Amino acid sequence: MSRSSFSDDPNEGGLVARSRSGDNAEPLSITEISAKLKRTVEDQFGYVRLRGELSGVKRAASGHLYCSLKDEKAVIDGVMWRGNAGRLGFVPEDGIEVVATGKLTTYAGRSKYQIVMEGMEIAGEGALLALLEKTRARLEAEGLFDSQRKRPLPFLPKTIAVVTSPTGAVIRDILHRLADRFPSHVLVWPVLVQGKGSAEQVAEAIRGFAALPDTMPKPDVLIVARGGGSIEDLWGFNEEVVVRAIADSPIPVISAVGHETDTTLADFAADRRAPTPTAAAEMAVPVRGELAATVEDFAHRQKRAIARPITLGKERLDARAQRLPKLEALFQPSVQRLDEMSDRLQRGLKDRVSKAREALQADTARLSAPLLLAKIDRARDRLDAVRLTPALATGRMTRDAERLSALGRVFKSLDPKAPLKRGFVLVKDARGNLVRTKAIAAAEGRLAVEFVDGVLDVAPSGSVQAPPAKPKPPRKTRSDPAQSRQDDLFG
Repeated sequence: MSRSSFSDDPNEGGLVARSRSGDNAEPLSITEISAKLKRTVEDQFGYVRLRGELSGVKRAASGHLYCSLKDEKAVIDGVMWRGNAGRLGFVPEDGIEVVATGKLTTYAGRSKYQIVMEGMEIAGEGALLALLEKTRARLEAEGLFDSQRKRPLPFLPKTIAVVTSPTGAVIRDILHRLADRFPSHVLVWPVLVQGKGSAEQVAEAIRGFAALPDTMPKPDVLIVARGGGSIEDLWGFNEEVVVRAIADSPIPVISAVGHETDTTLADFAADRRAPTPTAAAEMAVPVRGELAATVEDFAHRQKRAIARPITLGKERLDARAQRLPKLEALFQPSVQRLDEMSDRLQRGLKDRVSKAREALQADTARLSAPLLLAKIDRARDRLDAVRLTPALATGRMTRDAERLSALGRVFKSLDPKAPLKRGFVLVKDARGNLVRTKAIAAAEGRLAVEFVDGVLDVAPSGSVQAPPAKPKPPRKTRSDPAQSRQDDLFG
């Protein structure tokens, strides 16, 4: 039916729509036309693959993903339901070129057509590298790759944690290398190292080692390891969740992902990067044989250092002993002087004996009996001439007795307790010191007053009042001369 079939109707352009005879084109509702369009689009484009750049990416609270795909000249809306969005191998971001797989449909609520995406992949390795560089620049700007965050590895770890696949050759290489170098206690957290969900498992393992309970041994170093592969195989270690888990780990981390030429963002965030998993094991522990040799060498050096002063002292002592004179040479002058003095002593004794003999012979005449008897008689006569009367002894004894009596009188006059018999007292404080002034007595708490017959403890009552002055006797007048002469003893 064409529009020209209505041109001869005189009522064309009226205000009320009317059905006309022979008219088979009933007006459609908006819902009906939208449904026809939806069926047409879905039947014509049941399954398509589109390549374009992501724009306006947002994830709703329900988990659904909404975005737009665009190229240089056109834009199409896209939606990915929660189940498919959760299985994506990367995090969709604006600017990433992707290949989306799904079916075209319409959205009647806004009169738009869109693609319901069932899968999404990065469009080629170039786009994957561009996403990697973009993520690296963003995380580097946050400081996650700063060299100041790097921590030194422990010299000799007691426990080593390994995050890797439990079935691959990586864990066997690490365990074998550790056994060769320095057998250690190893904790393995098995994870997926490739494919969907691998990044979340690796991040969970890193955080799990840091949150181990105190009942389990705490790892001293953590190795995150995987064998070599393509950039797509290693992509799980470029995920932001893994990078942040490594950067936040309180345990020093060694990244051993891929071979020497492979680089991931985990390498930038780790404290040390190992070119291979075997090299990571070598970084983690030293060689036990080399340590034993070093310790043994230190022991030998210590012994040599201890013995060196003794050896040097012995050498110096031997050198000085060689420069000392012989023992015979030291005593030779003394021996010679001893011999000379021995000869002089013998000669001197002989000479003294000769002189004593001569003197004795010369005194023989003076030691005759008549001379000795005459000398005794003269001594007896001098003794008889001396008169020994008792007055000689008694006179001296009298003089000594008088001196002793005088000293006794002086002693009695100096006795400090003699005045007590005359009514005086001694006042002492609690320490036994004499109190000589009123001010000192008022300051003491207890006083000891010593009388002639004992000691009395007293307590000062406040300030000491001066005794009242004695009244002066009335002055006598000499009215009666006779009376005055009678009272005057010297009148």
